[in-house]
Amino acid sequence: MNYQVYDTTLRDGAQREGISYSVVDKLAVARLLDEFGVGFIEGGWPGAMPKDTEFFRRARTELSLKHAVLVAFGATRKAGVAVADDPQVRALLEAQTPAVCLVAKSDLRHVERALRTTPAENLAMVRDSVAHFVAEGRRVFLDCEHFFDGYRFDPGYTASVVAAALAAGAERVVMCDTNGGMLPSQITAGIADLVERLGVAPDVLGIHCQNDTSCAVANTVAAVEAGVRHFQCTVNGYGERPGNADLFAVVGNLQLKLGLPVLPDDCLDQMVRVSHAIAEIANIAPDTHQAYVGAAAFAHKAGLHASAIKVDPLLYNHVEPATVGNDMKILVTEMAGRASIELKARELGLDLAGHPETLRRVTRRVKEMEAAGWSFEAADASFELLVRAELATETGSDGPRPFALESYRVIVEHREDGAVVSEATVKVRVRGERVIATAEGNGPINALDEALRVALSRQYPELAGFELADYKVRILEGTHGTGAITRVLVETASGRNDWTTVGVHENVVEASWQALVDALVYGLSPRGSVSSASTLR
Repeated sequence: MNYQVYDTTLRDGAQREGISYSVVDKLAVARLLDEFGVGFIEGGWPGAMPKDTEFFRRARTELSLKHAVLVAFGATRKAGVAVADDPQVRALLEAQTPAVCLVAKSDLRHVERALRTTPAENLAMVRDSVAHFVAEGRRVFLDCEHFFDGYRFDPGYTASVVAAALAAGAERVVMCDTNGGMLPSQITAGIADLVERLGVAPDVLGIHCQNDTSCAVANTVAAVEAGVRHFQCTVNGYGERPGNADLFAVVGNLQLKLGLPVLPDDCLDQMVRVSHAIAEIANIAPDTHQAYVGAAAFAHKAGLHASAIKVDPLLYNHVEPATVGNDMKILVTEMAGRASIELKARELGLDLAGHPETLRRVTRRVKEMEAAGWSFEAADASFELLVRAELATETGSDGPRPFALESYRVIVEHREDGAVVSEATVKVRVRGERVIATAEGNGPINALDEALRVALSRQYPELAGFELADYKVRILEGTHGTGAITRVLVETASGRNDWTTVGVHENVVEASWQALVDALVYGLSPRGSVSSASTLR
């Protein structure tokens, strides 16, 4: 069975209120999705959005995908315009992706009222566009917008859109519940009727469900049970209005409940890590009660549950949590989570299996820090620094640190003319030398970053190649007002490499300093002999 896991987090998922991915964000999300093993990554709409055009340009040299095929999204040709002359069509070709996904109207009402064209011209737009991309050597998917609503209104016309796309060479035609109003029984009935009407196998069809009735996951699973082999989802269900079908719930249900091989081997246990890492990139707090991946997905309170779990954990867990990279948790006596720490360290090239005492210390530190608001899900560099520091303590191999802080100071001056000027001074010890440096910036954090770089630049000229690619601040849940605890994520890029670090403090400047220091220490220290920036704070 050839199942196609198609992710549209970077296009449809990005329509969620509050999400705005940078190009660097989009590249990072694509890498994480590939690590999870999805088959297709819809990267955006080139030509319609400059950011997406830039993403596809950079993806050609900066993305090396192991599992996924990159897909560019766009519309069929415009009414009355030859397909070869349509600039949107050219933009899709210029994205140079192996596959494209075209969206077309399949509801007669939308054809006549929104497109303001004839039913025949809409069918020609579908045929011409699909055939054009097939002739150009592209794999083609066609999204039938408002499929289910259109099929209920005029099944003959909506079916003719599907038939036109298949005849022109589309690999899959995707039935979209664009308004999210369908229920599982309606999805199943619609697919059965369409298959009988057209005389096609259901495996040439795809499904894309919005979540307006909270049925997107159930509707997607129902479609696959009805024979559909291509399903479109988004990470954590991100999307417009209530969102889309949650990639992780759909994949978990299909693979663990129905036994369908939808992911490559050894990918399913990346679910929690990828879910939380992308949530951090999106700057959205992970849903602790989300199925499979939530921190509380396998959490149990003391009492009847805990007593039974002592006998057999599966008595109260619907699956083994580790299969999706999660942990079971007893809320009164929380599990240490050593397995997760060991697996994550192994992923970073660090073997803790032979260092049980270090594993115990790292687990304790991570738990303590997470309780204080830290999160390493999207900050691999900070986590790696922590683990390496603990290993160095055990082996006594801790080398000289790149620098040590004596003090820093930041001044923000609001002048009478409205200008705001930030100035930072740092005092550090670098290779036995005391260095004082001052710099201005467009904000206190930028000034601090610039001053630290000035202080280190003579001893570490390679800093010139480090670029602060992104900076995110989040007020932690349960804290309020200007005195709230903040978490800062800093993403740093150097050539083709990038890494993310984290800092947490009541003072946003201190939290930023922690993340900035980790970023520079990680970048300056060769892998295998770095020291934890936490010793510099």
